[in-house]
Amino acid sequence: MLRWVSGLLGSLLSLICATSPAQGEAIRIVAAESVYGDIARQIGGANVAVTSILTSPSQDPHAFEPGAATARAIADAQLLIYNGAGYDTWVTKLLAASKSPRREVIEVARLAGTSAGGNPHFWFDTAAMAALGAGLVAALTRVDPVHRDDYAARLATFVSSMTALQDRIAALRAKYAGTPVTATEPAFEYLAAALGLGMRNARFQLAVMNGAEPSAATVAAFEQDLRTHAVRALLYNTQTGEALAERMRDIAEHAGVPVVAIAETKPEAQSYQAWMTSQLDALDRALSGR
Repeated sequence: MLRWVSGLLGSLLSLICATSPAQGEAIRIVAAESVYGDIARQIGGANVAVTSILTSPSQDPHAFEPGAATARAIADAQLLIYNGAGYDTWVTKLLAASKSPRREVIEVARLAGTSAGGNPHFWFDTAAMAALGAGLVAALTRVDPVHRDDYAARLATFVSSMTALQDRIAALRAKYAGTPVTATEPAFEYLAAALGLGMRNARFQLAVMNGAEPSAATVAAFEQDLRTHAVRALLYNTQTGEALAERMRDIAEHAGVPVVAIAETKPEAQSYQAWMTSQLDALDRALSGR
């Protein structure tokens, strides 16, 4: 009996050593999008080493093609975070090519309750980002239970900062709810809804996001909104480079409608919270006429 127990304990110890990081070794996290890598660093602290794939605000994320270095990073990751909802389909292909039962995978779309065909720009949804913070703590604790208290403490700090961001959104909602605005595509949709803005030209936005050609009537309605100042601001995605979107930006500038630049990729020097706040500040300036 003692020999059997000893053997069982030895097997369990071997399993733990195979699945847990070595003492002092940082957990290897790969984030498909840098915004998720930033949140992983906020939650993981010194216990994690994060590699983000899409990091440049000048790059169109929809045109990204992974190379060998990206494939190796995902194959070696102990924890992978990706967007899902059809936004980064290259990740699922690489996961299928390097299956690992010990790799933790977080798909943000699942946390947000959104499937392919829904709006995949979850960083503009503070509820989804709060869910990601909690999901990271759960995943990191499974990989590295020794530091579970560290992860829980960092989550509390993250939640506090998210509360401050949500308070800012609530203040702007009280100020601008019902204000008509428009956008070149629905990237800002989640945040626009949280702010209570009256978003116009949804058909145009969906067509641009899905790579389709909006109808002539849809384009004409958008142009009319800009030229007659039926909207107070145009939210323009700086990363897509769509010809129709650039045309609408030019019309807005010529008509004197404020253009608010938004992006899909977080600037490297900013945290997620600072990035969101800077875009809210830009919208506040545009709507207030400053």
